[in-house]
Amino acid sequence: MGDEVDGHEVNRTRASVLARRIASLTGVLVLTSAGFAHAGDDPVDAGQCQVIKFCVGVGVGDESGGSDGQAGGSSGGSNDSDLKCGYTKIEPKPPAEHPAWEGKDPAKYDMYFYSCWDETAGEQRPDLDGFVVVPEGQPPAPQVDPQVLAQRAVDSMTLLGPDIASPRPTGKYTVGVPMWMWVNQSATTYGPNTASASAGGITVTATAKVSKVVWSMGDGTSVTCNGPGTPYTSSKGMAQSPTCGHVYSETSAGAQSAKFPVTATSTWTINWQGGGQAGQLIEIRQTNVEAAVGEVQVVR
Repeated sequence: MGDEVDGHEVNRTRASVLARRIASLTGVLVLTSAGFAHAGDDPVDAGQCQVIKFCVGVGVGDESGGSDGQAGGSSGGSNDSDLKCGYTKIEPKPPAEHPAWEGKDPAKYDMYFYSCWDETAGEQRPDLDGFVVVPEGQPPAPQVDPQVLAQRAVDSMTLLGPDIASPRPTGKYTVGVPMWMWVNQSATTYGPNTASASAGGITVTATAKVSKVVWSMGDGTSVTCNGPGTPYTSSKGMAQSPTCGHVYSETSAGAQSAKFPVTATSTWTINWQGGGQAGQLIEIRQTNVEAAVGEVQVVR
């Protein structure tokens, strides 16, 4: 459990693990009595070390609204861990030949160690460790949340609704005759679409691709297609689409404008990684079209 140091709760187990981690990487023994500060705390002097500006990592189920004027929105992928991350000043400074200095003069620069503690698992996250070298007396910049960068990368993409090839707004369709639905594929309407965003020395790369298209047919039914659909050719005759199709059982005569309002809703699944983390985001986009459906006229 935590003790009290200068009014701040200190987790001795966490501090001990961090001390051993830093010592193994730098050969410098620090944090013999230091603690972990929480987000928003002022700098805490603790023995040989100062712990500053700890930030809380990715939350659970964050959501944000849509963008670029498109219907729908986005939702953050879940993260089962509660990370407490921050910078620890390394004192005494490691030797000048230590690779973490990257050639900088220890007399003019300070070295900090960035680390994260997983509150849920109760363990250190060495995959997020890193050294930061800054001019002497200058605090390190706040660490950037990788998921924030992931969303920034997504926002820089152009993700549009489905580019509907069929049904066509000028097409004439018939009751009882299979309709084949499909969409044209491009980076902006189907994917894959890749973008990156960087800040605070972290780069996150996100790749988006449509995972499904749900068609609302205007007659009270919907069709879910897990691919772009199959283009129709005259050689298929009256066959049904093998991947994405619908058969109307009534005409659109009673619908507004005598056409069924058809809506194709695409789900963009975005996988991202960077900053020692990975996750998934979802974006929703829609496109509308109208379909005129009539009956076969029998000539006597």
